Amino acid sequence: MKTNLPESAQDNNEDKNILRKNQQWKTLRFYQKTDTLYQLTFSFCKRFLPLYGDRTVDQMVQAARSGKQNIIEGTEDGVTSTEMELKLINVARSSLQELRADYEDYIKSRHLQLWGKNHPRYIPLLNFCRLNNDYAAYKPFIYRWTAEEFCNTAITLLHITDRMMCRYLEHLQ
Repeated sequence: MKTNLPESAQDNNEDKNILRKNQQWKTLRFYQKTDTLYQLTFSFCKRFLPLYGDRTVDQMVQAARSGKQNIIEGTEDGVTSTEMELKLINVARSSLQELRADYEDYIKSRHLQLWGKNHPRYIPLLNFCRLNNDYAAYKPFIYRWTAEEFCNTAITLLHITDRMMCRYLEHLQ
């Protein structure tokens, strides 16, 4: 296609069209949920786990951070490589699955109840987590929730986030 642009400018213009449009990671709902999960996990560890001598704190906080950061890196790299975006989003999913296992282990080891579909608080919690991506919605509860409530909220949020990420990965493929 010929334009009135000099030949070198035409080449630069064509190069720009090769790159995929950048997905703004801040607008991804599953990213927003992972940011919330990071902040919730930090608060959970501060409230319910020992400050020193327990590697679980570092593991949980780092898993939450890794989930969030790999989404950022993946969507940024996705401009030039869908393959790299797929890999990094999957790394994020793996980190979040590790985090979910930590919350489930906390519940089991302390003989707390994991809320299933038949638990009376499960559906309201599920609806709350579906509708709320921002930490501000959860913040009023972080010092009121029991460990059981906190864990079930995080686990529910992690399940929802994982499903959203799976749909996003399907879309990319």
